Amino acid sequence: MSIVFEKTDKRTKTPFRADIVGSFLRPQNIKNARIKFKNGEISFEELNQLENKEIIKLVEKQKSVGLKAVTDGEFRRSWWHLDFMWGLDGVDRKIIDEGYKFNGLETRPETAVLTGKIGFSNHPMVSHYKFLKSITGDDVIARQSIPAPAQFLAELQRGENKEITDSIYSSTKELVSDIANAYRKAIKAFYDAGCRSLQLDDCTWGMFCDKKYWEARQEEGLDINEIAKLYAKVNNESLKGHPDDMVITMHVCRGNYHSTWASSGGYEAVAEILFGTVNVDAFYLEYDTDRAGDFAPLRFVKDKIVVLGLISSKIGQLENKEDVIKRIKEATEYIDLNRLCLSPQCGFASTEEGNILTEKQQWDKIRLVKEISDEVW
Repeated sequence: MSIVFEKTDKRTKTPFRADIVGSFLRPQNIKNARIKFKNGEISFEELNQLENKEIIKLVEKQKSVGLKAVTDGEFRRSWWHLDFMWGLDGVDRKIIDEGYKFNGLETRPETAVLTGKIGFSNHPMVSHYKFLKSITGDDVIARQSIPAPAQFLAELQRGENKEITDSIYSSTKELVSDIANAYRKAIKAFYDAGCRSLQLDDCTWGMFCDKKYWEARQEEGLDINEIAKLYAKVNNESLKGHPDDMVITMHVCRGNYHSTWASSGGYEAVAEILFGTVNVDAFYLEYDTDRAGDFAPLRFVKDKIVVLGLISSKIGQLENKEDVIKRIKEATEYIDLNRLCLSPQCGFASTEEGNILTEKQQWDKIRLVKEISDEVW
């Protein structure tokens, strides 16, 4: 017997019932071109032109599978977060001794460090968005994703970065203020470029869900609840005054590097602060494995949309459609179906390395998201 769902409203703005987080596997010719550019074999203009051609093809592919919100796949980025940070005033790229630790893997050892006060002026991603907007047409929405302000704050206070940050900022209050000011300018710049759908990617909340992380921080004498409130504050301060017709969403990530993960644990530990105080319009939540816990924390979501990340972007094996539909039904015990959507749990290539699956498997996953959403909603 098939599951029967109530009738829901048709969504005309993001998030859509069938949605994505944003990044796609990089075509091999882009990977080759980036190596050639690094080696001085081709110019930046030649690299840019190749990226343009591949992004045009990607947008057409997204349209062909029925997506109503499209991205540039983050084809011009090396990292989902650091590239944006490096484009801010007062921030520089730095090679460090160790990369981020994932489950069994370590990333490239790069980070973002301060060279002066934080600001926003001529950021390259604004022009990247303008190109995307110019090729999408009027039948879909061009979405921009950037790391959340809290993610930037966490990077500046991570490991040896904290000493550099503290040498430039005498207080956390001043640091938070400058981050928020820079982000407000960034949001306005993207808005002026035509952006009406902005996604903030934030791993900090995923780490808060991890029991081992909590225990380690407590051993250091840190109050995790106070840190969570600080991260909510810097996000909210950054969003103050944004235009009413600009939808701002948040993807809560648990780590996504070459099909590995960084954190494990349900949302209960931070649900009240995250869902109850962070002023975004919707949450993209990872729910592809048992590591994410149950749906009970969704009871704290009162007036926002939740995009259930029930399809894994980490593995090639295609999920069983009926199993996914059953899980959507389970979620409706805590949140109304009319405030739910469906997507992969994360992007397919948060870094240029990409996850371990084929492009065909990637698109099969997205087609499944569309097929399920058409059936449920």
